[in-house]
Amino acid sequence: MLGIAAVAALAARRIVADLAESTRTATAGAMLAAMNTASEYGFGGVIATLPGFGIVQRAMTDAVSDPLVSEAITTTTLAGITGSASVGLSLALGAMAPTYLARAESLSIPPEVLHRVASMASGGMDTLPHNGSVIILLALTGLTHKESYRDIFVMTLLKTALVFVVIGVYRMTGIV
Repeated sequence: MLGIAAVAALAARRIVADLAESTRTATAGAMLAAMNTASEYGFGGVIATLPGFGIVQRAMTDAVSDPLVSEAITTTTLAGITGSASVGLSLALGAMAPTYLARAESLSIPPEVLHRVASMASGGMDTLPHNGSVIILLALTGLTHKESYRDIFVMTLLKTALVFVVIGVYRMTGIV
């Protein structure tokens, strides 16, 4: 505490100058993230109102009978379409939660497992180059897609592969 007080007293002018610049940088970063998220949610809202969304929704829901696998595929696909994990998750669960819950209950799958699978799967195709998180990450680090995208892709691909590991572990043991 004394050390912090001493630095604050001896370097007050520098601290104030750095604080002002840091605040400007943080505000710009926060505005970028907020505007990006708002535009993604708007885009997702528009997609959800399109007639084709209902067709895609039914096709994805009916493609696989296992509710965990169906939920994972649907959530990651919608995240890829919208370019946002949170929007993909909101669309998938907002539109199809009752269907998934009913299927899960019939197989004695707890809702917590459905939630875990959906949350992890939302980051799957969310790794596409048009994703808001990727764009913000690159903007804040000053890197380009060419410099960093391969690493970003590999990490999010590994995370998505873990979704299916979680599903497999649950199916074999009933514990997740």
